[in-house]
Amino acid sequence: MNRIPPLPYEEWDTEALASLAPGRKLPPSNVLGLFAQHPELATAFLGYSRYLLSRRSTLSPRSRELAILRVAWRRRCQYEWSQHVLIARKAGVTDEEIDAIRVGKPTPITRAVDELETDSGLSDDTYQALAAELNDRQLMDLVFTIGTYGLLAMVLNTFEVELDPGLPVENFTTTE
Repeated sequence: MNRIPPLPYEEWDTEALASLAPGRKLPPSNVLGLFAQHPELATAFLGYSRYLLSRRSTLSPRSRELAILRVAWRRRCQYEWSQHVLIARKAGVTDEEIDAIRVGKPTPITRAVDELETDSGLSDDTYQALAAELNDRQLMDLVFTIGTYGLLAMVLNTFEVELDPGLPVENFTTTE
């Protein structure tokens, strides 16, 4: 059960939430309902988050989603996992790649998430593997994405944000 219940959709400050998707009416969701409880925070965080999810980020949608899924799996954040499995599939991530995220197959992105989550830094080997594939801006976007989704997982887990109706669990109970 949500520790802070989502604000009912009819009561949302749509202007505060508009920073996530300017010009679009956002659908009801429990995570946005949580942010609707704190419009000033919503405006600041969702504006920043919009960059990470947009085409302005230099990170490819596939790379971004692989990183987010690994963060969600490591942080045991079912809400983030379930939302981003759907987004990842739209970005071309295969079920085999999603399974590899679960078991921690040692790809450069998986290693980066694991090291940043554990040590708040990257080993030289992992950094060099990433730098062979990503330019400096992409490396920065990757680290900021991993950190931001770690923070968001912390928020979702702390406030026990429930899955939205119809959002699939996506084998989340499988253990590493």
